[in-house]
Amino acid sequence: MSFLNKHKTEAAVNTAPAADGLTGTAEDVDAVMKKYDRESNVRVWEGKPKNVVRFLMAGFSLFCIYLTLVDKSLPEVRLSLFLAMIIVIGFLNYPIKKGHVRVNHIPWYDVALMVAGAGPFLYFAANAQKILLTSYSVISKDPFMLALAIVAILVLVELCRRCVGLPILFVVGALLIYTFANVRFGKVVYDLFYTTNGVMNTPINVCQKYIVVFIIFGAFLERTSISAFFIDLANCVAGSSCGGPAKVAVISSALCGMVSGSSVGNTVTTGSVTIPMMIRTGYKPEFAGAVEAAASTGGQIMPPIMGAAAFLMAEYTGVPYSRIAVLAILPAILYFAGIYIAVHLEAKKLGLQGLDKDSLPKFSYLVKKLYLLTPLVVLVVLVSNGTRTMQSSAAIAILVTILVGLFNADNRITPGKIIDALEAGGKGTITVASACTMAGIVAGCITSTGLASKLLRAIVSASGGVMIVALLLTMVCCIVLGMGVPTTANYIIMATTCAPILASGMGLDLMAAHMFCFYFGIVADITPPVALAAYAGSAIAKAPPMKTAWNATRLAIAAFIIPYIFAYNNALIFVGSDVKFLSVASIVISATLGMASIASGLMGYLIRDMKAISRVALVIGGLLMVIPGTVTDLAGLAVLVVVLVLQRIENKKDKAAASV
Repeated sequence: MSFLNKHKTEAAVNTAPAADGLTGTAEDVDAVMKKYDRESNVRVWEGKPKNVVRFLMAGFSLFCIYLTLVDKSLPEVRLSLFLAMIIVIGFLNYPIKKGHVRVNHIPWYDVALMVAGAGPFLYFAANAQKILLTSYSVISKDPFMLALAIVAILVLVELCRRCVGLPILFVVGALLIYTFANVRFGKVVYDLFYTTNGVMNTPINVCQKYIVVFIIFGAFLERTSISAFFIDLANCVAGSSCGGPAKVAVISSALCGMVSGSSVGNTVTTGSVTIPMMIRTGYKPEFAGAVEAAASTGGQIMPPIMGAAAFLMAEYTGVPYSRIAVLAILPAILYFAGIYIAVHLEAKKLGLQGLDKDSLPKFSYLVKKLYLLTPLVVLVVLVSNGTRTMQSSAAIAILVTILVGLFNADNRITPGKIIDALEAGGKGTITVASACTMAGIVAGCITSTGLASKLLRAIVSASGGVMIVALLLTMVCCIVLGMGVPTTANYIIMATTCAPILASGMGLDLMAAHMFCFYFGIVADITPPVALAAYAGSAIAKAPPMKTAWNATRLAIAAFIIPYIFAYNNALIFVGSDVKFLSVASIVISATLGMASIASGLMGYLIRDMKAISRVALVIGGLLMVIPGTVTDLAGLAVLVVVLVLQRIENKKDKAAASV
């Protein structure tokens, strides 16, 4: 998903390395993403039309800041104006199908859709007071009012198809058919358009109120060279260690992904630097692309700056964002520890060295660049202390970012860069907003039909009341729905459907239920067959996309395990009565050892290459250690120790044989 900059900007793509025989070019990345990712298929504007569209996007971003900070109109008015603008800029950017692009051309039917879609929302905004005072019985019998609503919803569906894809629309379509079959037609149309129970439901309200300003903030932050600073910092910390470039990729992508909020965008941006480094060091191309994709995807769960879903989670659960950021600390550490251990073992297995220390950035140089972190510090402090709203905190952080950019001699901010940031913010909002409207329709259909209780009974019945079965069913739903769908939209739908079921029907803690859905919505970006982040990494690495995706899944295996840990032991997310230092520490230690054991088994290396039986034993032992319980922890640890001892014995035998 999307948070600070869900849209893969041109600036990000253009950072791809030049052709050197090892890695792909910007054109290679662009070709792969246009093939697999709808968000990358945008119209081409040049010359004066480009400037017109550019300034329109920038104006939209400023308008959104005004709406969220200043405007005190009715929510229906604000949201109607916001959605009218989304439709206009959406059809300006996204053609009817992939590859259907002519320079400086927009077909007449797209102009017609633009007008037909924006018109009803503008009409609603202009007549909101009158419409809101008109009863459902009157509106539902008025052909004009019904026609306005139907046209607006259909145009939003078409826009979502263009920039998000079909998976979410299959869900929406199925629910609409069910809703129309059980509720009066006029009632459904009225609820979906004229109330806050449909397209103007909580998702789009949160998008307009919070998410947009954070997207704009991220676009400004990218123009301060903070990504380069994070890469330099990672090089300073881990560049010289065994297999250093891969560890640099893990650390830098975690930090950059935390800020960008885009698995794909971050893979392209940081991967253009880290992937060539990894390949030159000796890593296989498919492994290098996978490391970057897995780490970039994990950036969305990296506190304190997390994805838009964290803000939505705060809305759905009533838990403050600052608290959610704290809850996410330990799971995020375990996730990246798993990837870090895996790349270390791969480096040991291949006998790879680190980078020359003399070629790495000096700590003294990085200290001078710490001021680049000021906007992040300001944002976290303001959001955490509760003195200001989240949107006003983000607005202040934007101003701080501009000030920091003025003092950054290496990459000084200019009026042109400010326009670029505003433009990128506007573009980044389109997909998120479109997906949020569809998520609102999902929520509206569930509310209108009372489907939530039926789903609850169905899941509980299918699982037989067994928690693990319910969790597995939820995991599959999240991953399938998340294939090609923004994390935000995926989370919204799952938060509306499965999270309440896990919490109310199965007795799972509310925060654990939402975090569970959040995690599996994110890993969809690296899970075959539609693993967009892995495909982006494969384009830079010039590696087979599917092979890269499977490697990314293997590296990010922790993401498939950690949610089950905190589902069964809430202490990992600091929830429950047993949240004590020793209990939490024991969970973290056993889980880390478990991740190391699983990684060793999957990589086929501990202190030397191992046979299949040892690999299977380590995976089983690792799973035992991540299962909460003293008995399972000790059993898993015993397996790890036995395999380690056996490997040491084999090493001694080899040395003895070599000395003879």
